Amino acid sequence: MNYRYFLRLSFNGKSFHGWQSQHNAPSIQSTLRDALTVIFREPIEVTGTGRTDAGVHAREFFAHFDHHAELSVSARRELVYQLNGYLPDAISIQEILPVKEDAHARFSARSRTYQYIITRKKDPFRHEFSWYYPGKLDTGLMNLGAEILKNNLDFTSFAKLPKETKTNICHVEYAKWEEKEDLLVFTITADRFLRNMVRAIVGTLIELGRGKLNLEDLDRIILSKDRRAAGYSVPPNGLFLLSINYPEEIFLKTSDDGRFYV
Repeated sequence: MNYRYFLRLSFNGKSFHGWQSQHNAPSIQSTLRDALTVIFREPIEVTGTGRTDAGVHAREFFAHFDHHAELSVSARRELVYQLNGYLPDAISIQEILPVKEDAHARFSARSRTYQYIITRKKDPFRHEFSWYYPGKLDTGLMNLGAEILKNNLDFTSFAKLPKETKTNICHVEYAKWEEKEDLLVFTITADRFLRNMVRAIVGTLIELGRGKLNLEDLDRIILSKDRRAAGYSVPPNGLFLLSINYPEEIFLKTSDDGRFYV
């Protein structure tokens, strides 16, 4: 019998080619898989909540793995300690959580929240984690555009579409720009995201804020279902996977004797 565990982690994506394992480039998935395999001394596969693009960061990310033993609270804490000692500084494990055997890091997620950070002031200590854009932007108009996103379902126009994508339907629950001192922050929550979707949305809304597009143009772009009609993709360094929401019932509790229960 195998037991399933969720890893909650964060990472700086600068030196990685995204989450998914690559044959000739470093990835978060392969780095984490290798660490678990060394520590457990047996092959361990990990499945992530999604595929972040190269250079994208995660303040919170989840991945699951299976193991033949029940890991007590103290054993999981020790594993967190061992993983953080083995992994590079760019990856940090926060906790390991026992879950139901059919819980899935990707498919059990109810929603995901991303943030894109723009800095209006050139800052050498922020350039790895934000995009420097000093131009004037109409954030009020950009927020009207963000509201339009919530009223649509098909986001084909904002995605690079791999062959395995079965649907381009996404339910956007929240989308808003906020000004915080010299930062401009875009936050968006949806049940799922397509590849490159957030970066393309941000690029298109910036065109709106620059006055290069109007709200009618944004409607037209969405309805066209054509990536060529939308704006450019902004650089990945300003994008963060902020949080992931799961149903509470998939997580197991641990009794005093180390046994799991719902």
